[in-house]
Amino acid sequence: MHLDVTDLRDFYATPLGQIVRRLLLHRLRARWRNVEGETVIGLGFATPYIAAFRGEALRLGALMPMQQGALVWPHDGPRQAVLVEEDELPLPDNTVDKMLAIHCLETAERVEPMLREIWRVLAPQGRLMMVVPNRSSVWARFDTTPFGHGRPYSRGQLERLLRDAMFTPTDWATALYVPPFERKVLIRSATAFERMGSRISPRLGGVIIVEARKELLAPIGARVRSRARLGGLVPAHGGRLSRNRRTK
Repeated sequence: MHLDVTDLRDFYATPLGQIVRRLLLHRLRARWRNVEGETVIGLGFATPYIAAFRGEALRLGALMPMQQGALVWPHDGPRQAVLVEEDELPLPDNTVDKMLAIHCLETAERVEPMLREIWRVLAPQGRLMMVVPNRSSVWARFDTTPFGHGRPYSRGQLERLLRDAMFTPTDWATALYVPPFERKVLIRSATAFERMGSRISPRLGGVIIVEARKELLAPIGARVRSRARLGGLVPAHGGRLSRNRRTK
């Protein structure tokens, strides 16, 4: 079940949400240092993170699932957030260099079709980075944050899903060792928790971060014609879009 987009927005406005953004963005930028001349797309609720690439990436966009809803983004300049069906991405084949999927896999209604769509739109050398709740973590047991909703995953489950969808995982990490509570002392100590947790109990981080590359050599079976709906892009004008509103 998808969280409402306003709940996600409100979480990232809290002190805990700001710490989460800082810690995860640090991990993301460590892997994607240079996006100059590339197309970077966020799927799910990725705007707190892909905003860091404004002015760097050649093209930047946020695809927000219909069941979640969409917000105006960014607040200045051309709108770059659109409402989409998660398993029918309105993008041509082989056009995305990097895709970040966050607040996405754990709430997806059709996981395998969504991963096939991501595979389709990624360029041959494209990279997918997924941030997914870790089923072994405390974060997955509390629904006070977005990472406590939907289905959490283990590393083994993620690896099987990705390989079945013709991706090869190339890098694994865990993050968010600070407990998921709004306590000032915990928030102030978040960086220390991160350093200590990654050394002492790396399997217990709140999220699993996996980067994967698109594979081209595995058999893909019968071709299914993609229903790319370029005319169905719904820009977020003037505020949040209803989750029930559909394009024609």
